[in-house]
Amino acid sequence: MAATLVDSNVLFDFLTEDDEWCDWSSSMIKQAADGGTLVINPVIYAEVSVRYERMDDLDEVLPAGFFIRVSLPWEAAFLAGKCFETYRRRGGARRSPLPDFFIGAHAAVVGMTLLTRDPRRYRTYFPKLKILSP
Repeated sequence: MAATLVDSNVLFDFLTEDDEWCDWSSSMIKQAADGGTLVINPVIYAEVSVRYERMDDLDEVLPAGFFIRVSLPWEAAFLAGKCFETYRRRGGARRSPLPDFFIGAHAAVVGMTLLTRDPRRYRTYFPKLKILSP
């Protein structure tokens, strides 16, 4: 069964009922769920958590039975660091690895599809990654 890592931007669209993106994101979440397992990792969980006061509230909108929680593999952390190193060499200004590097590396190392609305950075640093995007 296929696994799809769901990026936080897609979750935000769905959870906030974003006027522009809610329909697309909701449809893609359903399509991915129908075809396999929906996955989130601690980085995605952390990004989404900023909208919630309590962990219980977040767990209610991202139920563990629907969004499977998977830890970030060490290999993905290493790859995220290497992508960050490349980003810095190309003139990137950030001083610490961006969440997208951890998310993309996780999907790449484990062989998951990534569901995102913002594929640009992922395509740049993870050219072989299977991406579902508009």
